[in-house]
Amino acid sequence: MTEIVNSCNIIGPDPRRVVLNLLRAAGGGTLSAPEAVKAGALFGISQNSMRVTLARLSRAGLVETATRGVYRLGPAGRAIAADVAGWRDAEKRLAPWRGRWVAAATGGLPRSDRKALRARGRALSMLGMRELENGLYIRPDNFSGGVAVVRDRLAGLGLEHGAAVFAIDDLDPGRQAVAMALWRADAGGEDYDHAAARLDALAARAAAMPLDIAARETFLAGDAAIRRIVFDPLLPAPLADEAARSAFIAAACRFDDLGRRIWDEFLGRDVRPGEPTRRAQGS
Repeated sequence: MTEIVNSCNIIGPDPRRVVLNLLRAAGGGTLSAPEAVKAGALFGISQNSMRVTLARLSRAGLVETATRGVYRLGPAGRAIAADVAGWRDAEKRLAPWRGRWVAAATGGLPRSDRKALRARGRALSMLGMRELENGLYIRPDNFSGGVAVVRDRLAGLGLEHGAAVFAIDDLDPGRQAVAMALWRADAGGEDYDHAAARLDALAARAAAMPLDIAARETFLAGDAAIRRIVFDPLLPAPLADEAARSAFIAAACRFDDLGRRIWDEFLGRDVRPGEPTRRAQGS
């Protein structure tokens, strides 16, 4: 997910992600159908596919029509985007960890509704929860506001209200050992360092790229970086390298600012006041 994709070997995103990411980056703004088609063409997505995607997203409530042929995030899309948009300030939501866990019990929830299952899995993943044992998901209790905040965020992201969300203060030694190992793959500071270096290296090359290539590369790399932060469990020490994570988030913020300017330029929009164009940066 953190690899920067070479422009000669692109595996592009699906049309849905292109539309929703551009609307997220618009910060409450809009995306016209021609702009969506132009963006899709960068990734080999046909005009018909982009227009069908806009219609499907509209039916799902993820986008809505602002004016004829112009779209903005719909109610469902705004709810998800609001949580995703907090990626820049993710660490500001954290509090010191004192060994307590937050748990969500899903064993009693129905499994026949695929849509509900997808929403449940997405909510648990976005809060960095891992399955300790069948139907019992946990994470360190290191969010400011504690269990109540986690419960509200899970519900807002689609976890059914029938799920019990509660604190665990005293796991037995065996389960404690298992719990401490659940995020082993997410803890590497070296991986954060490499990911930040790759973003900075691509940012340095972007000014010399043709505009369409720069737009495509920054979309792919920026999308991967933001997704990594959104789904990062934001673990406390000793489960994660907090300093390396902070440096990676700072690199992603710089890269996202650059990507937004490049996409404004690519779509022919006015660059935001006070922001240099990509060409000005490279001059």
